[in-house]
Amino acid sequence: MSRFWPVTESAQADYEGLRAAVLATGALPADGAAARFRRRGLAGLIAWPAAEPVFAAGFRGAARPAWSPYADPRLDALAAAYRLLLAPDAGGRHALVRAVMEESRA
Repeated sequence: MSRFWPVTESAQADYEGLRAAVLATGALPADGAAARFRRRGLAGLIAWPAAEPVFAAGFRGAARPAWSPYADPRLDALAAAYRLLLAPDAGGRHALVRAVMEESRA
């Protein structure tokens, strides 16, 4: 697996597993992904992935502000999270993709 682009899709996980096995042993393993690859090539891995996608998430705590009947900071945080996830930057990439790419470079 490349450290620059983490595995996020099932088909990519299958491909990276086959790639690692071939680099280690010089032959395809005897499993379902290898059989699909032999029969249908890369298109077979993409169309019928078997691996589960890999997702990594973390939690960060924050100080809770005093309660106010006029404003709910949880709604502000939720709106900010949606803006972060859904708003593309000038290059057309979403901020989440950019953050994952920057984290993988570190």
